Amino acid sequence: MADPRGFLNTGREVPKRRPVDVRIRDWREVYEEQEFSSLQKQAGRCMDCGIPFCHQGCPLGNLIPEWNDLIWRNERSDALDRLHATNNFPEFTGRLCPAPCETSCVLGINQDPVTIKQVELRIIEEGFQTGNVKPLQPDRMTGKTIAVIGSGPAGLAAAQQLTRAGHTVVVYEKGEKVGGLLRYGIPEFKMEKSVLDRRINQMQREGTRFRAGVNVGVDISAADLRAKYDAIVLAVGATQWRELDIPGRTLNGVYQAMEYLPWGNKQALNELPSEPPINAKGKNVIILGGGDTGADCLGTAIRQGAASVTQIEIMPRPSDERPDSQPWPTYPMTYRVSSAHEESGERLYSISTEEFIGDSAGQLTALKIVETKYVDGKFAKIPGTSKNLPADMVLLAMGFTGPEKNELVNALELKLDPRGNIARDNSYRTNVDSVYICGDAGRGQSLIVWAIAEGRSAASAVDADLMGHTQLPSPIEPTARPLTV
Repeated sequence: MADPRGFLNTGREVPKRRPVDVRIRDWREVYEEQEFSSLQKQAGRCMDCGIPFCHQGCPLGNLIPEWNDLIWRNERSDALDRLHATNNFPEFTGRLCPAPCETSCVLGINQDPVTIKQVELRIIEEGFQTGNVKPLQPDRMTGKTIAVIGSGPAGLAAAQQLTRAGHTVVVYEKGEKVGGLLRYGIPEFKMEKSVLDRRINQMQREGTRFRAGVNVGVDISAADLRAKYDAIVLAVGATQWRELDIPGRTLNGVYQAMEYLPWGNKQALNELPSEPPINAKGKNVIILGGGDTGADCLGTAIRQGAASVTQIEIMPRPSDERPDSQPWPTYPMTYRVSSAHEESGERLYSISTEEFIGDSAGQLTALKIVETKYVDGKFAKIPGTSKNLPADMVLLAMGFTGPEKNELVNALELKLDPRGNIARDNSYRTNVDSVYICGDAGRGQSLIVWAIAEGRSAASAVDADLMGHTQLPSPIEPTARPLTV
């Protein structure tokens, strides 16, 4: 193990965030770099448990005690190898994953868990800085061609694995640039897009080909795609956003989060000739939804210069401590403060939205809300608590219901499961021959680690079907689910 007494002598320490008054003036990532000696001590807190439950919390099967031990011993190159053995993109997960591995850490039963996520991020960042992250080109080509539709984490993971196995892989992305939600849904202050671009560059040097700005099913037909490729991997995500069908929904000023966030990213990268068409500058902004997407909207609105920002959640405020109903090692619903929540804004809980109110010109002016209580599995309005909140902009950040039923899905005549996701068997196959599905499109809205794990697993299934055997790892089955009680 690492330091045999580390978990007794060293407390949990995470990197400091840049001062609020400094970081809201730019779009750069919010964290300061942690001293390596401090990080070593954090890695040394790992107990190297006989049964490491952090492995159960993470679907990737990350070898966490191994690379914690290696970092404590200052064996950085070996730590990088163990990290990459299970995770194609630790620089993404180290920034964006909510770290279910930490909530299932054995040390976390009665202490603060190991800072697994920070150790992971430092290993990969030093790997890039020292030039140890190199393209891994295949030894031979198989002659098989594969199309991957979608360039989010699932699609990129599948593409990289299949390329390294010797297949010719082309990734199609309907967006202007490659990256999917990693590029257009994640704000710059959570992950600078240079982090994404350097990994795309590595994949290109390995042989993966990218075709951005291509809407498969429209610009290229499903029939042409099937005729051209030996296999198709669909990683199109769960981008069908949840709607709020209440009076006033069509007023000017009411937007979906994913209509808003891409403009913020373009603004951050100076890719716009002027102000973004959807802009929070000088406005009273209300965000409906208390999750990560809502926090992303919050941080973006603050940096654009919003006059005020209020985030509303229909659920009650979570407890500060792990609830008894969500015992270790499950991922608990606790009160969390993201970097955006530190910066500004008000958070309201147990609030239901009843109506969007506008003026005669069709412009949003206010939001009618009412307090609620959770009774017998339903939200009941509390009489006498209705009021109007001034609002110039409302952003709907209430999650996603599944994949879009677009031209490609319809043309392929793909079957759906009861939840509206694209159905697949235990080998990620759809009902259409040589067409596979991975990521949120088959699983439903989930975490980035599950997307990468599914991409790796789908790649293994495709390789086995094309070649009759495979050496690619398959960390999870499509039916795998997070730890629950």
